[in-house]
Amino acid sequence: MTLVGEAIARYHKLIESEPYIDLAWAEALQQRLKPERLVGRPISPVLRPHLLAARDYVALGKASLALLSAVERAERLALSNPVLLSRMQLLPAERMLAMVEPGYSPLTFAGLLDANLHNGSSHFLGFRGSTASSVVHGDVLAEAFYEAPPVKEFRKKYKLTKLNGVKALISAIQKAYKESGGKQKKPVIAVVEARAPFQPPESSENALLVEVLRREGYQAEVVLPEQLDYRNNVLRHGDVAIDMVYRAVPLHEFLVRFDLNHPLIRAYKDRAVCMVNSFRAEMTAKRTLFDLLTDDTFTAKFPAVERKAIHDFVPWTRLVQAAKVMHKKHSVDLPQFAMKHRAKLVLRPNDDSAGLSTYRGSDMDDLGWEKALRQAMRTPYVVQEAVEPARAVFPLLQFGSLVMKEMHVETHPHLFNGKLHGASSWLNVAGSNGFTTLSGLAPVFLLEGK
Repeated sequence: MTLVGEAIARYHKLIESEPYIDLAWAEALQQRLKPERLVGRPISPVLRPHLLAARDYVALGKASLALLSAVERAERLALSNPVLLSRMQLLPAERMLAMVEPGYSPLTFAGLLDANLHNGSSHFLGFRGSTASSVVHGDVLAEAFYEAPPVKEFRKKYKLTKLNGVKALISAIQKAYKESGGKQKKPVIAVVEARAPFQPPESSENALLVEVLRREGYQAEVVLPEQLDYRNNVLRHGDVAIDMVYRAVPLHEFLVRFDLNHPLIRAYKDRAVCMVNSFRAEMTAKRTLFDLLTDDTFTAKFPAVERKAIHDFVPWTRLVQAAKVMHKKHSVDLPQFAMKHRAKLVLRPNDDSAGLSTYRGSDMDDLGWEKALRQAMRTPYVVQEAVEPARAVFPLLQFGSLVMKEMHVETHPHLFNGKLHGASSWLNVAGSNGFTTLSGLAPVFLLEGK
């Protein structure tokens, strides 16, 4: 049994014994999280942290940074070549905004990778360069879990290390501002989010980020797009001049509600404000980026370390279209290939923010798959080699009782300033479809034996 497997078994045995079996500690944990506003919805449905062996974390970092370098290279090449850029299926407005220089290196403020760690192997299924969500929540959860009574007892046997990401996030914000020419020691920061009418501002992760920024000496506020004004080359929220924007609204969602004359877009184009992440970062959120990366003709001149990372960690991906494509050095008719190899493929929307479904061929019959494939031909989708989801059993608190459930585990490495700074994890109940209250975050700890 691996170190992680042994540790998980020991932890589960611990919480099923006295004095933890009465679950008073679990209820106290939820109470502790209430002041941090993490219980309004089930941000963390589980009762143990997600554990990573230290050596696996080091390997994850090496793979992530090699892929990040390849992503940055692919972005630059696509921006310089209209044919390549067209393969990414950007909306006209997205393409126009991608051409605007953000003023800082994309490696300064990167984002999150979607990683699948399964039986010692790693695969990257996407890149979230347009957002750094879950970093703040992850740190808050880590602090709470670290001091929970069974975890404290568990730490007598194992060394646990918290993977704090907020400090690196704030450092990247400041560095991006300086690189873009910012002169203020502490820029005024607007955290711009789109919010549902019924959602109070204090319930979001962005509100927690504002609190952290204020503790670090920044003037910061959560701001809605409609509250912004731009005049005399200054972006404002009321009477407050804004130096920097932390963008917490996807561009796709923004463009549904606002046009290109919005104050935020005009200020961004005029470089009157530094914005993280930039509108250019939306390119990395497109899964067609992996179409480019898994095309050997595109990456032929990439450094060997980047090509190896792509080969080892990125599943074959192609834009769904009626065309001949290369698969393992063979030319295939894509629709015919996708139908024939349904059980080994998955259809994913090019952009998650569009709210479209993902279809796993092994979960469907031929008729359903054919219908999904026809839909994918009409709307930008990619077809991707399926990767077996990472699974782990987690304890949950349901209706006052302890239950064990198998969960799908997505690991999200946090990348800032060209380095790996922690990770978060997202859990779904295995076999569930769509939204479930049993999905959410788990804090990630590095595990070492004592």
